[in-house]
Amino acid sequence: MSQLFRVGLVGVGLMGHGIAMNILKGGHTLCFLDHPGNQPVDDLRAAGATAKASGREVAEAADVVILCVTGSPQVEAVLFEPGGVLEGLRAGCVVVDCSTALPSSTERVAARVEAAGGRFMDAAMTRTPKEAEEGRLNLIVGAPEALFAEVQPLLECFAENIAHAGQVGAGHTLKLLHNFVSLGFTAVLAEAAAASRRAGIDDAAFLDVLGKGGGGGVILERLRPYIADGDASGFRFSVANGLKDIGYYRTMTEDLDAQRGVADAVLALYQSMSDAGHADRPVPELVGLLGPSQG
Repeated sequence: MSQLFRVGLVGVGLMGHGIAMNILKGGHTLCFLDHPGNQPVDDLRAAGATAKASGREVAEAADVVILCVTGSPQVEAVLFEPGGVLEGLRAGCVVVDCSTALPSSTERVAARVEAAGGRFMDAAMTRTPKEAEEGRLNLIVGAPEALFAEVQPLLECFAENIAHAGQVGAGHTLKLLHNFVSLGFTAVLAEAAAASRRAGIDDAAFLDVLGKGGGGGVILERLRPYIADGDASGFRFSVANGLKDIGYYRTMTEDLDAQRGVADAVLALYQSMSDAGHADRPVPELVGLLGPSQG
């Protein structure tokens, strides 16, 4: 039988709730940080999870602390602020950062966790809250080989595909590369769909031609329900989150001195939508925001 862990979770949001439930289904003990940003947790409590008032209390009760928060500022806050995770970290405890974060911040965070006697790995997520609830996330992990092997059985409770990308920071780096491609494709398809409508092309014809040609793929299928029927529920990712991730990618490319002309254009699109008051809108709605509605 695989080792059972005492797990602490910070961030029971849209993604974290599914992670929490699947950890419990895997037989592990779970506590979580009580926070107003959490999704409803009655079902988690009914399954045996307990709430803690601070990150310190979460860490004191855990062998593994999983962070599922928005980005680098939130990761640093829950770890390092007074009453944070680092204050309760026990020797050998593993911190698993499932957020989308700047690799430069990740390196600093890992160093501080290790200096406090803990161990650190980044395990950036892809896919959506639907797959989180189903236990079918994708994870991109940065960790030493031995630590990855130790924690992998726990990760398999809530992830279908787990890629060991390399040492600490590699997971967050590859996540930003992934999200740049995903959000970049979304921007291209949204602009194309808006232009298609302005030209009077039927949405069904647009979807058929792209789907059977060079535009086919995961992103088109995520946008298809909105283009066809105005249903954005299958891609619950906000313009604000898109702007954050592209901004992180842009910063990373600066750190790497890498080419970023396309990233600048994609960032400008998401920034303009946010500035226009659409930050909380799901990204499929870019199609309607950029051009005429269906009909």
